[in-house]
Amino acid sequence: MTIPTEPIGSIPRPTALIDAISAHGGEADRPELQPLFDAAVADTIARFEAVGSPVVSDGEQRKYPSFFDYPLRGSPNLAPDGFEIPFTADHARRIPRLLGGPFRYRERADRYLEIAQRYAQRPVKQAVISPSALSLIYPSEALRDYPREEFIEDLLGEHVAEVCSCLQKGCHVVQIDFIEGRLAVKLDPSGMLLAGFVELNNLALSRFSNEERKRIGVHTCPGSDRASIPNVDIDYSELLPSLLQLRVTNFYIALASNRDSRRALRIVQRHLKTDQRVFVGVIDPTDPHIETPEQVCERVREAADYIPIGQLGTTDDCGFSPFSDDTSTTRDAAFAKISARILGTRLASRALGVD
Repeated sequence: MTIPTEPIGSIPRPTALIDAISAHGGEADRPELQPLFDAAVADTIARFEAVGSPVVSDGEQRKYPSFFDYPLRGSPNLAPDGFEIPFTADHARRIPRLLGGPFRYRERADRYLEIAQRYAQRPVKQAVISPSALSLIYPSEALRDYPREEFIEDLLGEHVAEVCSCLQKGCHVVQIDFIEGRLAVKLDPSGMLLAGFVELNNLALSRFSNEERKRIGVHTCPGSDRASIPNVDIDYSELLPSLLQLRVTNFYIALASNRDSRRALRIVQRHLKTDQRVFVGVIDPTDPHIETPEQVCERVREAADYIPIGQLGTTDDCGFSPFSDDTSTTRDAAFAKISARILGTRLASRALGVD
């Protein structure tokens, strides 16, 4: 047995793909672009396998414009002026605003999974966006012909169908991206918004069997975009106890960018249940420095002081390019960091006597 290690999600897209989409006005569905997408997926998976990754992903190469709104692309009942997510003083992203119902996914992640499986020789994981994140598209003032309660039921149905399709098609694990957790704490220090997000996600998770939930996980991180981390100042004591109430088996928790990793690990230790596994972040995608395997090994050994070996895994803090136009990290740098994670996890496994 070795300590398991998995990627989070996005890998920087090839420059040729970014340039081609830009040249076509951002219309990523154009037929002439599909060979470029296929080549990007094939190269991403080949690189994962070349560095010895036991689990691979498509690097979210086809998620345009981002990991958040891939199910919404091309929807006719959305406006672009929705909720604003600030990253720095002069840099923010807006999510779409719902204009009316019914709410339906335009694209599901099981399509990306199928394409990745054509190229992969190793288990493939698939990231999906959380219901709580997508709930933010509903406007603050209720839509006259589409009450929020009806929207939420439609949203849960779409999310569950997406996850079920991924599981049925042989996905190694479905990772639910829940980066809005820290944002909820920032927006509402009372904790009510976070509690609402957890409740909403648990409503969706309650529709899966115990066996299915063993192949489902949740990822939390401060968020990243163009080397900025908007919510890194949020104290984990305000997030982790609620996060670990989510009814999944696997948790992917950013730690490499955390200012006090031991304090965060102590919080995990207090709230971790015996049927949960925590993949700790040992790579900081926003740091231009390439971690060494030895640095990763030390981070894993630190985590093992608090988390039982049988419940411990490693991962990257976040995806390397969650938004499709983010070129702050190169593909080569991303895979150098991933290689360090894999090698460092092996070193730690041997040092801890589990390899």
